[in-house]
Amino acid sequence: MTKKNSRTAAKHGRFWVLTCLCLAFLWGRSSAQETAAPMDAETAKALLQHVKDLESQVNALKIQVQDLAEKRTNAPESAQLSTSVSEPPTAAPAAMPGHGADAGNGPRLQLRGYGDVGWNTSDQKGSTNSFALGQFNLFITSRLTDRASFLSETVIEADEGNNQFGIDLERLELIYAVNDRLNLQFGRYHTGIGFYSTSYHHSALMQTALGRPFLFDFEDHGGIVPVHSVGMSATGTVSSKLGLHYIAEIGNGRNPRSEVNPVQSVSDDNNGKAFNLGFFARPSSFPGLQFGFSNYHDHVTPSGKANVTENILFAHAVYQNSRFEFLNEAVLLRHAVKNRNLTTNIPGFYSQISKQFGRYRPYLRYEYVNVPASDPLYSDVGLLHGPKAGLRFDLNEFAALKLEYGRDM
Repeated sequence: MTKKNSRTAAKHGRFWVLTCLCLAFLWGRSSAQETAAPMDAETAKALLQHVKDLESQVNALKIQVQDLAEKRTNAPESAQLSTSVSEPPTAAPAAMPGHGADAGNGPRLQLRGYGDVGWNTSDQKGSTNSFALGQFNLFITSRLTDRASFLSETVIEADEGNNQFGIDLERLELIYAVNDRLNLQFGRYHTGIGFYSTSYHHSALMQTALGRPFLFDFEDHGGIVPVHSVGMSATGTVSSKLGLHYIAEIGNGRNPRSEVNPVQSVSDDNNGKAFNLGFFARPSSFPGLQFGFSNYHDHVTPSGKANVTENILFAHAVYQNSRFEFLNEAVLLRHAVKNRNLTTNIPGFYSQISKQFGRYRPYLRYEYVNVPASDPLYSDVGLLHGPKAGLRFDLNEFAALKLEYGRDM
């Protein structure tokens, strides 16, 4: 049910509640007028009990109407399996008693499930074509109070090498909104590096293309940018007139060792913490335009190697509306090896453009990453660049088919 229909249901509910109250009042006046003689104690007691019964019925009707409206508004939505399926914008769940929820009810969880199924082939020697299960994503939200809420995102997917399924808790956040200038997140979150990281999460429907740009590929898929972090994040508005916002984050950083999970969810391998500070603007005079930059700083301790100071500079300029998008992001990863005169720079960028024609949306992306052979962390990546062209067909707002061709050089 849409919000408009939900509000209609609520209005109808209020109409019937008011009708019952009026009937109870008129019934009481009529009985008093017809009884000329003074009432005895038993009659008064019976009438009083009858009024209480009517009040209870009215309250029950009111609760049923509110529950019906909330169930229709907050009904879990599940997408059909397709080449790419993902989450619609998150609606706010019900709150605690005294904070917008019905009396006697606790927080209510909203559970949504998303998944994708695909087929892929390659002209690389020794490769095979195959059908493939993508990610199965469970997205849970709950509003705890007017200001506090909870969010989690759990992904189940098979490993490409051994076809064994694994479970990853990708996001687990306690969110506290103080006001427009300060919103706090505690837990495991997507870092505010660039635009793509916080705009598109693990469900694939919301993004136009079949896959993510290599710069924002997840760590366990070989990505070289820390997309996840565990710690604390603060966001807010600096200037409403200019549409200027800030992002400030502190977390455990990442572990570049290949034998362990790069996201340090429980323990940090050093006492240093990763910092990220960024600003972005959404000018109200140019709807759909966003541009900004961020600077990520961390101390990394590779196994058996010298410590590395890492700085990641990101800049982005994007334009999006319901029918057209133009995404552009550039990065410079700078690695300085401690006690050695060695500093490496990793440049990278991607640019993506698409336009909607009815249910069809063709798109084109070009991306580039160049990791020097002397880099202490990601020398095995080397040079990656090439185009990707695709066509997306929206079955409805919850499912889409995507066909994509790409060439890496």
